[in-house]
Amino acid sequence: MSNDLILIAEDEREIAEIIKAYLERAGFRTVTAADGDLALSHFRQLKPALALLDVKMPKKDGIEVLRVIRQSSDTPVIMVTAMAEDIEKISALRLGADDYVVKPFNALEVVERVKAVLRRSGPDVWPEERPVTVGALVIDKSAYSVFAIDDDTRAPVPLTQTEYAIIAHMCRTPQRAFSRAELIDACVPEGDVLERTIDSHISNARRKLEEAGVLGFLETVRGVGYRLEPLT
Repeated sequence: MSNDLILIAEDEREIAEIIKAYLERAGFRTVTAADGDLALSHFRQLKPALALLDVKMPKKDGIEVLRVIRQSSDTPVIMVTAMAEDIEKISALRLGADDYVVKPFNALEVVERVKAVLRRSGPDVWPEERPVTVGALVIDKSAYSVFAIDDDTRAPVPLTQTEYAIIAHMCRTPQRAFSRAELIDACVPEGDVLERTIDSHISNARRKLEEAGVLGFLETVRGVGYRLEPLT
């Protein structure tokens, strides 16, 4: 955790400088961004260990930045907001924020929140670079690819980006039931889509998995959504 890079996306310079000073005093490295576009640029190029995103930012707000990040990354994100309505919006969108802090805040509290989130999502949880095996599938996050395994062979499953995102997201907690709304928020980059869109993605992914020899992996949960039933 020590020396991890923290992205501070905050358009109020004074607040950004305060957070920066306290995080650096705690041993972290930092990079700042005053708008959403620069935040995404820093995120893609520098690959921070955690991002602090202000909800209200120019160009792209924190919600949109979080949405883009969650299309391809599980990097921890803490949202920063000044309004109760924003907290409710974050909760409703369920885009995958790991925590939030409300302005005005104690900078020491922000540092402790950062440390806590990094502990929960440390490398022993699911390293970005290490392929993960769940049942008859290997999810290679570094290559954004899924492989079906049979004895010593690995066959690539030709999933679309969204289908891959759904499988990778569900594989973090196999056998847990995911609602359609949750899968939309976490995995579908188009934004406002109908729940039946997830049904189409699941159907296509299930067909491709079955063609690769992985049967019974994606199960429909009546009245809820879907879950993985990995074969052993």
